[in-house]
Amino acid sequence: MIVLFTGPSLPPSEVPALPNLRVLPPAAQGDVYRAARERPWGIGIVDGFFEHVPAVWHKEILWAMSEGVRVFGASSMGALRAAELADFGMVGVGWIFEQFRAGALTADDEVALAHLPAEHGYRRVSEALVDLRATLAAAIEEGTCEPALAERLLALAQGQFYPERTWPSVLAAARAAHEDPRALDALERWLPGGRVDQKRRDALALIEAMRAARIEHPEPLQVQFAFQYTNMWDQALHRMREERPCVDADPDASALLDELRLLGDEQLYLLAVQGALLRGLAEETAERHGLKVSPELVQRTALEFRRTHGLYTGSVTTAWLADQGLDPESFFQMMTREARLRWTEAVSEPEIRRHLADQLRAMSCHGRLSAHARAKQAALEREALCAAELAGSSASDDAALWQWYFHERLGKPVPEDLAAYAERFGFGDPGALLRAVRIERWYATAAEPAPARAIRHR
Repeated sequence: MIVLFTGPSLPPSEVPALPNLRVLPPAAQGDVYRAARERPWGIGIVDGFFEHVPAVWHKEILWAMSEGVRVFGASSMGALRAAELADFGMVGVGWIFEQFRAGALTADDEVALAHLPAEHGYRRVSEALVDLRATLAAAIEEGTCEPALAERLLALAQGQFYPERTWPSVLAAARAAHEDPRALDALERWLPGGRVDQKRRDALALIEAMRAARIEHPEPLQVQFAFQYTNMWDQALHRMREERPCVDADPDASALLDELRLLGDEQLYLLAVQGALLRGLAEETAERHGLKVSPELVQRTALEFRRTHGLYTGSVTTAWLADQGLDPESFFQMMTREARLRWTEAVSEPEIRRHLADQLRAMSCHGRLSAHARAKQAALEREALCAAELAGSSASDDAALWQWYFHERLGKPVPEDLAAYAERFGFGDPGALLRAVRIERWYATAAEPAPARAIRHR
């Protein structure tokens, strides 16, 4: 996926079609961070807010790049940030970027302009200095304007407040300054067909550059710097998550929630909502620890995921992806998030154990599980047996043991892939599951006072 932040420089309705392109309004502080959390291939910044809300923060762009997201900038706010962060790997595109990068332009108001809201298509109501410069350069080249007059017109434009900077206002100021009226009239007649929209040109060049770069470099970005996690960054994360609507939210999430609620399955609803919450917390934990997910780890996670879900063949996997609304690229991104979730689960095991009892009580199954565990331990102590010793004893027929556990105890067939089954339930490997089942069978057949019955939660 490519995310593009644009507005008055290139209205969304005029953005060329590009596969998997998501167009968002001009970026403010936190928007690039939120977009990068979805791990798109790249982010393009054309326009950004700067006056009434905090502007895009350099550090959120650095964080995005450190997470493997390629970030491009052009035309307006994107050109400014690209000129400032080019040494760190942000890619600048276009004449405006080149002018800032070379130091020929230095003032932020070179790209500033006033515009109408999104519902009016971000229509401009003022002129950016960079467009005035490009237009006057074209007028000089065509012989419509003398270089000296162009310099004086630019000086007049620079003296105006950016929302009031328009061609009519600049020409009016020039007439008030007693510039040659014939030269001004000639320029005014030439403007409708000769005006240069450099910001638009550069925005279009950025889209083309991202399209080409995605073909040439489909892999995640590898940066040459180490992102520094600081207290200020942690504090900024809370602001960036709360101050503006999340740009990375699934647009279908509200409809999906309604469908989930209408099923009337309370357990399924709670499982989905709490699971989504845990995924969000896992992402936050992985970010705070600076976890880097390599392509190799993503591939291993994908193989484990496919095995766990019975996706053993290409055709079955393709059908599953289509049913889940995924393509290979979005599945790769999902597996990147899955890898973070599994890493967080592994490092958070002490916390899981600490909160497990409360969770089981909330599920109304703590009592019978706790009673069963205590009774089993008491039986082992009565027989002077050690769980480790019993688990390590040999079984005459492991196949029969599996038949007992799955058929008699759980009332289900023996899984074809015991490794995947063990993994789904948090056992390190089938051997760990086998040891637990041996102890359970011993207790059920040799020590349990009442007939064995499955412990199930519905």
